[in-house]
Amino acid sequence: MTALPADRRTVHTVHCMGTVFSIDIRDVGDWTDAVCDVVGWLHQVDDIFSTYREDSDISRLRRGEAVLPELHPAVAEVLDLCVQMQRETDGYFTALWSGSLDPTGLVKGWAIERASEILRQAGSAHHAVNGGGDIQLAGEAAPGEPWRVGVSHPADRTQVMRVVTGRDFAVATSGRGERGDHIVNPYTRSPATELAAVTVIGRSLTRADAYATAALAMGPAAAPWLDNREGYGGFVVADRLAGPAAAACKVRYVGVA
Repeated sequence: MTALPADRRTVHTVHCMGTVFSIDIRDVGDWTDAVCDVVGWLHQVDDIFSTYREDSDISRLRRGEAVLPELHPAVAEVLDLCVQMQRETDGYFTALWSGSLDPTGLVKGWAIERASEILRQAGSAHHAVNGGGDIQLAGEAAPGEPWRVGVSHPADRTQVMRVVTGRDFAVATSGRGERGDHIVNPYTRSPATELAAVTVIGRSLTRADAYATAALAMGPAAAPWLDNREGYGGFVVADRLAGPAAAACKVRYVGVA
């Protein structure tokens, strides 16, 4: 992304939810308190939604030890969003991937988008919040300059497949490269293996992240489906074929200038 002099940037990284988050503020000023609020928020989300913590709200709900009114209000909010995303994706996004409740496929994008809102409320108009490659961007990278986000090729992470530019947008990618075949087609109950990766671009990271996950599960139907999402577009990358890794994927650009 576009570089600025050190005195015009505030950059902070934090390990949370099993990944690395970066907070990159391009407004002049002291953003210590705002960054602390964002870091606190991310850790709170992990405490509430981690399926690896026995004492998390979502784990207690899954075991039937608590009901929604007894849990943090964020749980009900996220579950409502999961139902909404399930409807919008024709059932390909679901919080019941393995037959048990697991909304973590939506949580990270939602948490990042909310982190951006925290920064906006603190007065930051220009910033980026990135979590494991999914990113919500606000304003500009520098005065008069849009943000530039490189999307890596799923077959070779050292290659940039496309550079996305703009203001006030989000980028989310779901793929099989780093985590293997972790997305399941909810209709066949089989791993989604027909695509290598899907990147979705739009205003909301919550929606872009859910759309990317659903599109990967759809397989070949993803491109026409994504082409009909108003305000969203992206890249649908076909599965690896024979030949060198960097050239072994075919890319279809959908709704991207």
